[in-house]
Amino acid sequence: MILPPNDVDELRAVWRAAYLEEDREDLGPGWRMEAGGGPLTRLYVSGMIGGYRMDAGTFVQAVHALQVDTIHLHVNSPGGFVWDAVSMYEALRSHPATVISHIDGVAASAASLVALAGDQVEIARAGRVMIHDAETVAYGSPAQVRRAAELVDAISDDMAALYAERAGGKPATWRAAMSATTWYSSAQAVASGLAHRVAGETTDSGPDNRTRLIQARQRALTTQGG
Repeated sequence: MILPPNDVDELRAVWRAAYLEEDREDLGPGWRMEAGGGPLTRLYVSGMIGGYRMDAGTFVQAVHALQVDTIHLHVNSPGGFVWDAVSMYEALRSHPATVISHIDGVAASAASLVALAGDQVEIARAGRVMIHDAETVAYGSPAQVRRAAELVDAISDDMAALYAERAGGKPATWRAAMSATTWYSSAQAVASGLAHRVAGETTDSGPDNRTRLIQARQRALTTQGG
């Protein structure tokens, strides 16, 4: 998760400069929308969030304009700007449709927040989720740099609280996992609560199985430093 520095436009310019001018048209947008069968829509999020290819503003407007019952959100992204991801997350969470997230490859950093917008989250068998503390670039006086560090800490706490709200557990436990930069396999993502199921696998919904999932989640969170 990247937190903009003192000059937001400057950091965005650095990211955009990473794309060669002649390649930009070939890259296409970082997200796209497809009408599905019946009252559903599919959204595909790939590439860096908030960079040259991923305009969070147009994404949010497009989501708000949808009049569908179901949104299938497909995520394969290394992450990006945290506030862009938060705005995308909030647009999906506030939509009246049922949102089903599919982690098709990786949902890393800020992209993990977008994936958590789903009422249901499914992850590919070989998929991965990565969480870590917010990061920034700071410059200026010692006082300015300290304030930047304090802001990054506060934003990281906000994200840890969101993980706890959506996946269960305590914010402090999630913050510890973020500080360690934790990668979750598909099975670990399900055990920790970041996903509900692995794609293609059936889940017994009986009480015994729910108890096993809760116990597995508690073990996973404890192992991460809770």
